[in-house]
Amino acid sequence: MAKRIGARTRCGWAADEPLLREYHDREWGVPEHDDRRLFEYLVLDGAQAGLSWLTILMKRENYRTAFHDFAQERVAGYGSRDVRRLLEDSGIVRNRLKVASTIRNAKAFLEVQEEFGSFDEHVWSFVEGTPRKNRWRTMSQIPARTAQSDAMSRDLRGRGFSFVGSTICYAFMQAAGLVNDHLVRCFRYDAVGRGPAGKSR
Repeated sequence: MAKRIGARTRCGWAADEPLLREYHDREWGVPEHDDRRLFEYLVLDGAQAGLSWLTILMKRENYRTAFHDFAQERVAGYGSRDVRRLLEDSGIVRNRLKVASTIRNAKAFLEVQEEFGSFDEHVWSFVEGTPRKNRWRTMSQIPARTAQSDAMSRDLRGRGFSFVGSTICYAFMQAAGLVNDHLVRCFRYDAVGRGPAGKSR
């Protein structure tokens, strides 16, 4: 459900925790076309598997430092020394499979860029280049996956990506603004297309 805090009504998941509220108000659902930011979302959504999004947000700055601000070329070139460094870094999720996945996904990401010119060009094709604006009134209406996230998951897996199941892909689509899943009563519902906090992009 949507929840009113002061003069603003927000999606209920973001109303009570300041860090979630900041992310919701400034970033979640804003259409993103920068490849580095898209790679960041892909990494963080994969890292979230089995954890809360709040946990990942609390570690986000550490992730940016540990993974060279998500520069795909740098991450794709990581070797065994980098893996050891990452697994010793308490500021990120120290899961060997997730660390290995990030490096593998960076390599696959570069291949997509080579084929399509940008990851942005390819990933936005799953919504025909235009954000899907849903009209949910309650949180329970929001799906965990869709036909589009199923298709994205199949495609990325076929290209060698991992930790890209349909649920993770849908979370990525929500974060990067491929879909607008703000509740209709949320103050960000109509504003996300105009950028952070409703300001023109």
